[in-house]
Amino acid sequence: MISSDTSADDISRQLGERLKHARLNADLTQLDVAKRAGISRKAVLNAEKGQAQLSVFVAILLALDSVDQLNQFLPEPPISPVQLSKLRGKQRQRASGKRSSDHPQHDENAPDNSDAW
Repeated sequence: MISSDTSADDISRQLGERLKHARLNADLTQLDVAKRAGISRKAVLNAEKGQAQLSVFVAILLALDSVDQLNQFLPEPPISPVQLSKLRGKQRQRASGKRSSDHPQHDENAPDNSDAW
């Protein structure tokens, strides 16, 4: 099991073992995975030992149809509140007080025609 106390080399080896188990569970040989991934069999062998470049690791995950597990492994971080406020821009705090021309302003000195027919 991987924990914060595990060294980088041990984590790499454990990830390599997990790749190997995934390959075996898919009933694929190293050569099958290499052909699907477009890499050499030696690259697959090295990855299973925990000695792979990130691009090779991802290529193998794609070949094993397991790339969706990357979202569980390292999920995309949510947008922080600071970034969210920058994206929204300034939000209005109050109305502007401007009146539209459809509603004329009430003139207090004008006669009240509310009783007229």
